[in-house]
Order: sequence, then C-alpha cells, then structure tokens
Amino acid sequence: MTEFQVPDMTCANCLAAITRAVRAEDVQAVVTADLPTHRLRIDSQTDPARLAAAITEAGFTPGPAT
Repeated sequence: MTEFQVPDMTCANCLAAITRAVRAEDVQAVVTADLPTHRLRIDSQTDPARLAAAITEAGFTPGPAT
C-alpha cells in the first residue's frame, strides 16, 4: 500500500484522472481517496516513485502522506 498527500486533488474528476494515470502503470491497482483530507491510497506492487511520476504527469502534486 502506498499513500500520498495530493493537495490539488479536490473533486471526483481529479480522482478519476489520477486513477487513470495509476492504472496506466498497473491495471490492477486499487485507488481510494479521502477528498476532504486530500489523502490518496494505492494498493499496488508498482514502485511508489513510478506511481508518483504518473500522478505528476496527470497534472497533480503528490507528496508524502502526513
């Protein structure tokens, strides 16, 4: 399980874009989010750096979960 804080993830459309980006790296990834706290959880065996890069390419700013 990988967790990120994504401060610019504010709505369901943001989550959908992030989910598409993550699933481009791992089609079986399970992505869940808590939008009010901007916390993203990804259940995947993919390297967290690759997931962060995919999220960044989608236009968002992933950081360490706090």
